[in-house]
Parts: sequence; structure tokens; C-alpha cells
Amino acid sequence: MDVNTADLLWQPSPERIEQATLTDFTRRLAAATGAAFPDYASLWRWSVANSEAFWCALWDYAGVVGTRGERTLVDGDRMPGARWFPDASLNFAENLLTRRAADDPGDALVFRGEDKLARRVSHAELVASVSRVAAALREEGVGPGDRVAGYLPNMPEAMIAMLGAASVGAIWSSCSPDFGVEGVLDRFGQIEPKVVFTVDGCWYNGKALPLSDKVATIVARLPGVRRVVVVSYLGPAAAGAGGLAAVRDAVDWDAWLAPHAAQPITYARLPFDHPLYIMYTSGTTGKPKCIVHGAGGTLLQHLKEHRLHGDVKPGDRVFYFTTCGWMMWNWLASGLAAGATLLLYDGSPFVDRARILWDYAEQERMTHFGTSAKYIDAIKKIALVPCKDWELAALRSVFSTGSPLSPESFDYVYQCVKEDVCLSSISGGTDIISCFALGAPTLPVWRGEIQCRGLAMAVDVFDDDGRPIRGEKGELVCTAPFPAMPIGFWNDPDGAKYHAAYFERFAGVWCHGDYVELTVHDGLTIYGRSDATLNPGGVRIGTAEIYRQVEQFDEVLESLVIGQVWPPDEVGDVRVVLFVRLRDGLTLDSALTERIRQHIRVNTTPRHVPAKVVQVADIPRTKSGKTVELAVRNVIHGMDVKNIEVLANPESLEQFRERDELKS
Repeated sequence: MDVNTADLLWQPSPERIEQATLTDFTRRLAAATGAAFPDYASLWRWSVANSEAFWCALWDYAGVVGTRGERTLVDGDRMPGARWFPDASLNFAENLLTRRAADDPGDALVFRGEDKLARRVSHAELVASVSRVAAALREEGVGPGDRVAGYLPNMPEAMIAMLGAASVGAIWSSCSPDFGVEGVLDRFGQIEPKVVFTVDGCWYNGKALPLSDKVATIVARLPGVRRVVVVSYLGPAAAGAGGLAAVRDAVDWDAWLAPHAAQPITYARLPFDHPLYIMYTSGTTGKPKCIVHGAGGTLLQHLKEHRLHGDVKPGDRVFYFTTCGWMMWNWLASGLAAGATLLLYDGSPFVDRARILWDYAEQERMTHFGTSAKYIDAIKKIALVPCKDWELAALRSVFSTGSPLSPESFDYVYQCVKEDVCLSSISGGTDIISCFALGAPTLPVWRGEIQCRGLAMAVDVFDDDGRPIRGEKGELVCTAPFPAMPIGFWNDPDGAKYHAAYFERFAGVWCHGDYVELTVHDGLTIYGRSDATLNPGGVRIGTAEIYRQVEQFDEVLESLVIGQVWPPDEVGDVRVVLFVRLRDGLTLDSALTERIRQHIRVNTTPRHVPAKVVQVADIPRTKSGKTVELAVRNVIHGMDVKNIEVLANPESLEQFRERDELKS
């Protein structure tokens, strides 16, 4: 069924629309400007046409702490090159920590680990801890522009360290402990941090994983590191590791903070574009590029997305399943600026038969549950029914990202999670540390569609010639500057790498690399990455169109599709090759292969039908759960995969090499 004529799955009640922060903001904006906003579409159009007025209005509405200055946008006709709020000064951490009273005893952070570890950090405790970290960093000589790195699980100390770094104007960058030595060095080696925060180890799938020896190797190859601060997480279970003695310039977290009493925080107020975060591209085709994001743009964009699009209110309890190596961790952190409590989790989401996150949701009265599309598909496959087994009265929103959410997974959420919930499939990326398209609490949810384009984001769809198109698939673009655009890439003084990454395809237009279509409801459907689209016979096909059909089969746990150059001695045409991971004990036979092909043929087109269907034991994926079509495509064509350190399961690539099935 064409998703553009999809079923209506959810409609917000009049009461919910009335109570939405987006409704209140829209009314105030209408009163201030005299404009009429009968619906979201009119608000979006106005916000794009009047982006300077929109961002000023948001600054005031959200109560941004800092000085806005007289000018809003300079060189607004340049992309890249536009500068937002060039006279402003602010501090990111101040805006996250002063939303509530400094002595507020309510939860700021709640932490669960799969090893059953549970902790609570009140807002007062969070402010005090950040104060001590800031003082200790200053004593280490860390100031504005210095880099501070985290090699940490998603635990309270990660948030505290980041906020401490941001409060003194340092630049934060993080990786999760599942990154190998070379993966960490490929990232931190480029940015040269002064201080590194880490742990003695972590837990995953019930196993204790000591980390000190790995940290020692990393730090030995980072000569600029002055201090390594180690949080005790495994405790006695880490005894087998080399311990602190093996790590150069290492000190225990508690010992490092001991000399510093909590004091009122002196926040370094800095320019709007002062660097806040360094994020990284996936690195599957080479060493990761270092993307630098500014404090002001990140703050404004996240305030918009949390408060207006996500309807996060003071006192809400917001969860996102993420690691410190994925941008959703940074996005989650900004929930503090909306006055929310952050619910943190470290470990596998599938322990206790995948019940652990739903136990957490019930016990902590979770209001917003964020996860990946892959997770939703996985719990659908094992027939988990949260609405029957858990009390989820507080849950108002479910967020999904990481890959396109299939229409069938939309169905599953409303049938098995909760009927009255705003399911927001969201899409953007590390590139902008935010979203181009996402949800809205005042809009309906249509099966298989992202609800809307983000406010003040001039998102469009272009054909190959750079012309806007409707009712057709094309390139996701943004035609006007926005505050959350990166400042640039690290070690890219002339901006050549930055320009090549986003602005080479269409002059003066951000080309994001997603293959998408605007729907009849003015929402968005994503068909996969542009660089992974298939071109059999010269016809462009999005990989998500095939995944949607294949993963409806109960026998199939995961799939991956690529285009193989065929015949191999001819350049220009490809054939579609589908790899499937089946349930344990099952073998791909001719009957299942034919059923898969026929289902794809009937529900898409004959060009979507794979020429080859091949069973594999595992599907390679990044540490944030994204399948890596390009890496597999390189392997089957005998090309190098330049940076396997980004993969969670790099050994799985070997099963794609020299496959007999692909030689005929």
C-alpha cells in the first residue's frame, strides 16, 4: 500500500491540543505578529519565511539565559557562511541547570544499569557535582576552547562531566566503551583532549567488561592528555584489569573531586557560535570527520524540538535508549533545559527477555520513550506486548530514529504499546545534532509517515536537477540557513571538507543524503540513504522499500540489501542482492526465497525483486545500530572497508567476502 494514502493511526484529543506547549507558543506568536496560524502548515510556512523573527520569538519564549544582542542574522544569503546572533553571549550548561532552583530536591537524573544498579541524582546534587567538576577542570588548566573527552557509559557521571566542561567553555566529545582502541584514537586523536573521563569497565549482556587496559593503551597514544579521571563502575568485578596504575595520569573520580567544595557555578558566557560539542561521522568509508557544533545553535534547536515538537514539560520524565557515542545522548541531555528529569540506561535493551526497559518505564512513570526503529522491530518480532504487561498511563510520546520506521512497526506501537500516544518518527542526524523532520503533539499520526518538517527548517525535496518535486522520491535538502548548522569540521581551516560534505551537490543548498518523499499530509517518508539507493536498469530504488517487505516475514530477523555491479566486467548496471538473517535453526530454502521474492514483487515493483537472496549469520551494524550497506557493498566488490572500528560486529563482514552465490 502506498504510504501516501496511509491510515490515520492517532489523532490528538482537543484537550491534548489545548494543553500542548506548541499551542501556547503559536497563540503568543500570533498575538505578537498579527499573523494567523490556523494549522501547523501555516505556522511552518511563516517560520521558514520569517526565520529571524521565529528564532527571536523562541529565544524569548524559552527564556534563554544570556544576552541576545541586536543582530539576529548576518550574511543570511550565504550557505554556508550565515551567522546567527553574532552579538549574543550565553553558556549552554547555565541554560540546562538554571531551569530549576539550585536547591531543588527533585530528580534530575535517574540511572539504571542492566546489572540492576540504580541511582538517583537530585537537581541540587547535580548542580553541586557540576560545580565541583568545573573547579577541578579549571585547576587542570582547562578553559574555553580546550577539549574534554568522555569514554563513558550513559551514566550520571557522563552528564555531570559534560556539563562541567560546558560551564567553563570547554568543548565536549564522547565515545561509548564499546569502541575499540583504534576507533577511539581515530576520534580523540584528531581533537587532542586535555582531560579524559572514563570508567574501570562496564556491563553488557550480563558480562563484566574491564576497561582499564584499553584506556591505558589509548592514553599512551594521546600525548596531550593531562589527566584521566576514572569512575568506579564495575568495582570488584574490575579486579582483573590493570587498574588505575596502568593508566598514565589517572585519578579516581572521588579523589579528583575531593579538594573542591560545591560553590555557586561561575559560568563562562561566550559567543553564540562558541564550540560546544565535537561529533563524528560514521567513518565507514575512512577516518571519521569531526563535526563542530556551537552552543547557541544546539541550545535553540533542542529547545524547539523538546518543548514545541516533543511537548516536553517541566516535571516530565524523558528516556532515550542511547550510548554516549550517538547524538541522541546529546539530544537527551538538553531535556534538562525543558525542566525534565532524564532517565538514563546502560547496557543491552534485551536482557530479561527485553522486559528491562518497560519495567523502567512503569516504575519511573516515563512520559517520553525514545528508541531506534530496529528496537521496535525487534520487540515486534518477539511479540512483546507492553500495554498488557505494564502500566503505562504516564506515557505520552514514543520517539523513533536511526533508520526508517516501517508502517508495520507503526501498527505495532498502536496495537501493542499504547493506543493513545504520539508516535514521533524523527529524522536528522549527527550532522546537525538535531532533526529536519519530526513529530508534533497537535498533528495526527499517519501510518508510515514522519509527521512534519521542523519549524524554521526550509526542508524540501529536489530531483537530480535541483528542482523541487512533490509526489516523487528525491533528495532531502534544506534551502536556507538555520542556527544548528555546524560551525564547521575540525582541522578544516578553509572549509573544503565541510563544503564537500553538504553543499557540493546543489550550490547554496544543504543536501543531506536522504532519499525521501513529501506526503499528501505534508509529512515525510524516508526510503534510505541516497548513497545506498539501488539503480537496477537505471531506476532508483530506496533500500527501505525492500526492508519493509522482507522484515514482514516472521522467519527473518534482519536483512540488508545492496546493489552488485553485474555483469562484473561491465560498469553501469547493478543487480539487487538481499542478505537475510533468519531465526535460529532456520535455513533459507527455495520455497522461502520464492515467497520473499513474490511478496516484494506484489507489493512494490518487479525492479525491487532481488536477483539473489542469501542467508547470513549476522548483519554488520554500527555501534548505534545502523546497518552498513556501503561496507558490505565494498566487501563483495573486493574493496577495502577503511574503518571497521565503528562497527559493533566487524567480524560479520567476512561472511560476505567471496560468496559463491554472487559469482553467477
